[in-house]
Amino acid sequence: MTDINFKSDRKTQDSLKAGSGALAGRTDLRWDIIELLFFAYRDFVGDADHVLEEFGFGRAHHRVVHFVSRYPGLKVADLLDVLRITKQSLGRVLKQLLDEGYIVQKAGNSDKRQRLLYATAKGEALVGKLAGLQTDRINRALQGVDAAGADNVRQFLLGMIDQADPDKVLEIILASRGKP
Repeated sequence: MTDINFKSDRKTQDSLKAGSGALAGRTDLRWDIIELLFFAYRDFVGDADHVLEEFGFGRAHHRVVHFVSRYPGLKVADLLDVLRITKQSLGRVLKQLLDEGYIVQKAGNSDKRQRLLYATAKGEALVGKLAGLQTDRINRALQGVDAAGADNVRQFLLGMIDQADPDKVLEIILASRGKP
């Protein structure tokens, strides 16, 4: 996992070091939800991380093969938009997935410059295994929750996504709500 380093001015750095009250006056902070999201994400992706390690893969590999598997014929340009990463970041991961036979790349039918991505049977099997682990965790978390409660969870998660800048895959997900 990559550490994130923030560049900031000297005043901000000094303020953070001193704990100078950046939170002063904020009584509305949702520490409960913030921390639950941190831990939920850690464990949700952790299940898959253990399997990915066996293949020498990381979370970036998981995201790429997931979206390519779910949306066959996804353009490389659209994948970059979905993942919000640079070509350079995608390049290394995509090359490894292509070289090891998890994904294939084909030219577009109408525009040969387009690079369309498809998961192979090997890629589909990996995605299925990872999705199975994550589905098991979701199902355990939803035990005892009725359909309305599950819909509330779905609505909460949709609400957490920046709707002002939707990408093509998110639009597909929103259009097909209610479908697996």
